[in-house]
Amino acid sequence: MGLPVRLFFQSALARTYPRVAWLFRSRSWMIQETILPILSVSAFAYSYRAMGAPPEFTGVLVLGAAMATFWLNVLWGMGATVYWERDSGNLELYIMSPAPLMGILTGMALGGMTTTVVRASVITITGVVAFDVPLQPTSWWLLVAVFLLTLAALYGLGMMFASLFLLWGREAWHLVNLLQEPIYLLSGTNFPLAPILERLGVRVLGVVIAALPLATGMDAMRQVLFRTPGLFEVEYEVAVLAGMATIFLILARRLLRYLENRARVEGKLSIRWQ
Repeated sequence: MGLPVRLFFQSALARTYPRVAWLFRSRSWMIQETILPILSVSAFAYSYRAMGAPPEFTGVLVLGAAMATFWLNVLWGMGATVYWERDSGNLELYIMSPAPLMGILTGMALGGMTTTVVRASVITITGVVAFDVPLQPTSWWLLVAVFLLTLAALYGLGMMFASLFLLWGREAWHLVNLLQEPIYLLSGTNFPLAPILERLGVRVLGVVIAALPLATGMDAMRQVLFRTPGLFEVEYEVAVLAGMATIFLILARRLLRYLENRARVEGKLSIRWQ
């Protein structure tokens, strides 16, 4: 194994460790991060039942709540983290060290993914058991493949956000807030997306929404799990997710190289409050 590859894996594992260790050292987070989101899921679930909606709608809601945790982690745990690292002085150490920034961000992604999987699993299991959600997957292997591709696309996008937020400075805060609640609406975290768009007569809007990895991934998983109608065929959405994951990771690598060169040549990137 060459030195660059070894440095990449070592830096990724080193950056993953603090986020995974936090799971066992701060156990009170389980109450805030899992029980409280379940309360909001319960409100929507009882509303659906009061309206006489099909049981699949509750399953759509539970899956949306679980996947929304990954989107929040991408925004705050990936996108804004490097900006915070600069203000705390850690970014200067990252740039001066031989560790590649891509490896550091990969470690952030793996660590954040681990903690978020625990949170999403608790929400999913509780929702399925408490509301008796019917699960009729067409293929468990396809479901796992779609889930992993969705995570790859989401965290590839998060690596891009980390670079862009660092370049934009304080405007990143406004962008993070902008990408939170509107994305919940556009991706259909609390309702089945395809039937709503068809009912409103704006089915063509699905082409634009499919550019969001969260929306495409959830739509594909809902089709596999609950056999509900989707925006497009599952095979097409799988191909879209694979393409987005590849493109986002390539762009993230190029942006990080640009940031490293700017920091080392101009010496401005790591100045506090710039």
